[in-house]
Amino acid sequence: MDVRQLNALVAIADHGTFSAAARALYTVQSNVSGHVARLERELGVTLVDRQRGGLTDDGLVVVERARRIFHDLDDISAEMASRGDAVHGDTRVGIIGTTARWLLPRMLQRLRLEHPGVHPVIHEGNTTTLVARVQTSHIDAAIVHLPLDETDVTIEPLFAEDLILLTPSSHPAAGKTSISLAELAGDRLILPAAGTAFRRVLDRAAASVGVELQPKAEIDGVRLMASLAFEGYGATIVPATAVPRWLEGNFARVPVPELPRRVVAWVQRKRPLPGSATRATLSVLRDLVAEFGDDQPGVHVGVDAFPLARG
Repeated sequence: MDVRQLNALVAIADHGTFSAAARALYTVQSNVSGHVARLERELGVTLVDRQRGGLTDDGLVVVERARRIFHDLDDISAEMASRGDAVHGDTRVGIIGTTARWLLPRMLQRLRLEHPGVHPVIHEGNTTTLVARVQTSHIDAAIVHLPLDETDVTIEPLFAEDLILLTPSSHPAAGKTSISLAELAGDRLILPAAGTAFRRVLDRAAASVGVELQPKAEIDGVRLMASLAFEGYGATIVPATAVPRWLEGNFARVPVPELPRRVVAWVQRKRPLPGSATRATLSVLRDLVAEFGDDQPGVHVGVDAFPLARG
């Protein structure tokens, strides 16, 4: 077994076919086929289903391990280059879109100033997708929202944010200073898709006061929910950071005191630990949240940010 064989198999997993993998690796299809065939003979299993396409179950297991090996190899080089005060290497970080809007520009600028040898590779996505990518070593860490059920990752809360009602200015709730869940139950809302972590939070909060929220539409994407409210389609419940502080328009933010705060956290794999570039990124994030978190409407930082009574 050698790195070229594993690299060929990972390329098939990423690009779908032998020919696409060959193009991605800047080689010919026969080389990719040969590497995979030798790997299969050595392991004594079939890794690629050549009839239906895609990887077999054994192939998926090998690819997952191979990704970890490649990340470890990258981290070895980066760790050796990072001896002393300078930090070098790639950091592959995922981030949810609402948090990215206010935190990512500051993070990239601070990394460039404090750690110019760090090369950030950023992936935007939802929490479910990003955590899965951390688990399979596609990325080193992710900034996601809680709660999470996964036990094979390390979680560090960064900040909490209010959940608010976002309404078009023409909506009856737009002039209110706050609104209850019982009042919202009488309206049809733009809600997160059923089964998502965000929807479960809202449904539990509503059930705790004996009501059920009614969907006007169910959307898998917080920024899209906010966009629909901005365009006048209806009211929705979103995290505070879904509405940039600088944004002006025909909409209103209305507090919903009965809703818990949403906790945004850093998630990384437990083993192997991320390299120095990713650790430096986390350190920068901690500093930025402490410095600028309180400037964001609805964002709470520090020891009192995560009150258990509201969790």
